[in-house]
Amino acid sequence: MVAMLDVKGLEVAYGDIQVLWGVDLKIGDGEIISIVGSNGAGKSTTIRTISGLNRSLRGEIIYDGETLTHHLPCDIVMKGISQVPEGRKLFTGMTIYENLMIGAYIRNDRKGIEEDLSFVFHLFPRLEERRTQVSGTLSGGEQQMCAIGRALMSHPKLLLIDELSLGLSPLLVDSLFEAIEEIHRRGTSILLVEQDVQVALEHADRGYVLENGRIALSGDANELLNDPGVKKSYLGI
Repeated sequence: MVAMLDVKGLEVAYGDIQVLWGVDLKIGDGEIISIVGSNGAGKSTTIRTISGLNRSLRGEIIYDGETLTHHLPCDIVMKGISQVPEGRKLFTGMTIYENLMIGAYIRNDRKGIEEDLSFVFHLFPRLEERRTQVSGTLSGGEQQMCAIGRALMSHPKLLLIDELSLGLSPLLVDSLFEAIEEIHRRGTSILLVEQDVQVALEHADRGYVLENGRIALSGDANELLNDPGVKKSYLGI
């Protein structure tokens, strides 16, 4: 497999506490990949390091054949990687429309920006209906829609999503995953970090199980769902 993203031997620490140990993962062009595991396993640290928000101690991050290790987050966005952060991290005093347009700050192609805005409003009609509403007054689900839309406005080739389902109802999570699948059909590769193992692997091509900062298992998503260890540890079966 030719990897769009190739992470090799990634090690990350917060001060004296090391949280990632030799993490290897690959994402092929057009894949949906899930990183799953319990709270505190290092999932968010992995995705934040790929985004440039954390610096690694060791290891290499290669994207489209170029080393991105220790690049600034703004440079990584310009290369075609965008993140939907855990907790949404919207600019809560700004409107939905203003949040979305901030996502397009690296661009000057007006026609393309308008096309992507139309796509976001197609995915989430509620955002178009409330485009002038201050984002801090939105429900949790609406804020997640806005966070996804903001990330899409940079027109990424690779979308990183950190804890899509956090704090949301199962019905709303299903709706958001339908949107993720449509984003994928549009040609965007997706790396999904998710605590809900069942949901994450059901929507992925391949998966990685992260335990205590190390990759414990990896492989086809359906095979991982049927793995006895995964069933026992994460699915309660």
